[in-house]
Amino acid sequence: MLKTMSTGVSRLLTGLKNGSGVRRVNLALQGGGAHGAFTWGVLDYLLEDGRLAFSGISGASAGAVNAVMLADGLARGGPEEARRRLAEFWRAASLGGGLPGPQRAALDRLFALFPSGGSPVQLFVDAMTRMMSPYDFNPLNINPLKSLIERFVDFEAIRNFRDLDLFVSATNVRSGRLKVFRREDITADVVMASAALPHVFRAVEIDGEPYWDGGFTGNPPILPLVASNADDVLLVQIAPLYRDDTPTAARDILSRMNEIAFASSLAAELRALEYVGRGAGRNGAAVNVHRILLEGMDKRLSGSRLKTDFDFFALLHRAGRRAARRFLDRHFDDVGRRSTLDLVKETAA
Repeated sequence: MLKTMSTGVSRLLTGLKNGSGVRRVNLALQGGGAHGAFTWGVLDYLLEDGRLAFSGISGASAGAVNAVMLADGLARGGPEEARRRLAEFWRAASLGGGLPGPQRAALDRLFALFPSGGSPVQLFVDAMTRMMSPYDFNPLNINPLKSLIERFVDFEAIRNFRDLDLFVSATNVRSGRLKVFRREDITADVVMASAALPHVFRAVEIDGEPYWDGGFTGNPPILPLVASNADDVLLVQIAPLYRDDTPTAARDILSRMNEIAFASSLAAELRALEYVGRGAGRNGAAVNVHRILLEGMDKRLSGSRLKTDFDFFALLHRAGRRAARRFLDRHFDDVGRRSTLDLVKETAA
């Protein structure tokens, strides 16, 4: 631990000596079920490194969970507390984390059914949940996510933490439109709504309106960050927008269909940023966009959203830390100066 802390301090001092200092960014955290552990690793490394400070955070589904854990830690104790809160949450969410049987089963469905390809086991579970609604197979409306969130997050502390903008997306079931909840309005119910996959959990009612997973309409929401301040946006992306191959196997087709469905809102927001010249933030300042992407692990992750053991989460955590380190090594000097994500290429048909 002391070695880790000294490494972060050393990097920060090196940055200050080079005149680079601490640079501010907005974080946009995509949802991705169990693969949200990759985002945990990214955040863990960025917090340890210390050269980036966060002006705002947005998230959908698992990205929303990571966002509120991060915000809670920063509000209550700073970067080290945020690292601790994230680690404790993912340990508790893992198989063997101490959840009672019914809560464990429900949480496993949340992780397993987030869009992915998958094993025959997952295809069977998918088929069953399409024949039965959560109102049938979960008559007690068990939602383990709520108990975990309420255990770890002090929402009052987050609401009073004015140094950080926070946005969480959900989808209004009746209108089909995106709803973005701001820091002042975020509760455990809002986070539950953002992660409420329709085949797994009942719609979450907030102020008389039912909501489903935010990944359908804002995965993650970026434009609210751009509107709130002129700092760079760093997207932590789990599901790729582009694939080189055309799927032919049934489960690969299902996987790609789900990826497209849950990536369409991100594509639309990136296209909007590109359309206005890579974005225009507050006061007309140009918005620089960067990305850390989960990639290069397709074979190891095939069907892996069914995995909820801590060893798997730790694998993704390490991958996230490596990806964050590579991003900082290559692009720290670009933060605040230019985009490193080519929006024209990213949004090309």
